[in-house]
Amino acid sequence: MHIRRIGDVEVGAVGLGAMPMSIEGRPDETRSLATLHAALDAGVTLIDTADSYHLHAGEVGHNETLIAKALASHDRGGDVLVATKGGHLRPGDGSWTQDGSPGHLKRACEASLRRLGVEAIGLYQFHRPDPRVPYAESVGALRELLDEGKIRTAGISNADPEQIRQAHEILGGRLVSVQNKFSPAFRSSEPELRLCDELGIAFLPYSPFGGIARAGELASAHAPFARIARAHGVSAYQVCLAWMLARSPVVVPIPGASRPESVRDSAGAAGLVLTAEDLAELDAG
Repeated sequence: MHIRRIGDVEVGAVGLGAMPMSIEGRPDETRSLATLHAALDAGVTLIDTADSYHLHAGEVGHNETLIAKALASHDRGGDVLVATKGGHLRPGDGSWTQDGSPGHLKRACEASLRRLGVEAIGLYQFHRPDPRVPYAESVGALRELLDEGKIRTAGISNADPEQIRQAHEILGGRLVSVQNKFSPAFRSSEPELRLCDELGIAFLPYSPFGGIARAGELASAHAPFARIARAHGVSAYQVCLAWMLARSPVVVPIPGASRPESVRDSAGAAGLVLTAEDLAELDAG
């Protein structure tokens, strides 16, 4: 697989969003482990998770534990950059809440370290701004975790351009990633993508197919993606990811998956070359 960079770390150009393997509608553990192993076999070396990717209240970190098990049982597990996140919570009733306080983020990081079974987390990201906590205080916790060696690199998620610039300054140029929603149907993160390109920060589009509920509608809802997919003999999902990769060398999409075949299809996008005419049509549509 083609290579991109997150900070000083090289990763495969297409990553894996592991959330679908732990929330509503999740598969059994056997299929999840097969999916994670298929990703490694396909050259995926970036796996995105979070402590809040779980279903029931008593299983915080379900997804992290699952990933740790998969990596430990595969001979390429040591080559993977695991990106986890803190600051978002799931009480267990289907809702999402925030806690961006420095104390919570530090405790969450310690718990993630134990679940992942590592001495330092490869990439730790502040999951979502907490309106009750000054953003500088939340990012300041990341800075302290970096200085303490608890995390190797730091990122932010669901951030706007002002927050990106603020985090970049607070971290002393050590901000390596921004993870925002971006898809053919949701292009409002264009300013953040352009700023990341300008600053040399990795941009990790999540829900690139529109999210779990809408992913199946990608081809029917976006005719240019379906037409170009037919012309190249590939899926609309591969076209979508290749389109994102062509937008900037800092882009590393993290499509979610819960089936081995989905992972293998997404990984194939790293080698799909779209023409200038293709890209112009996709940009317009």
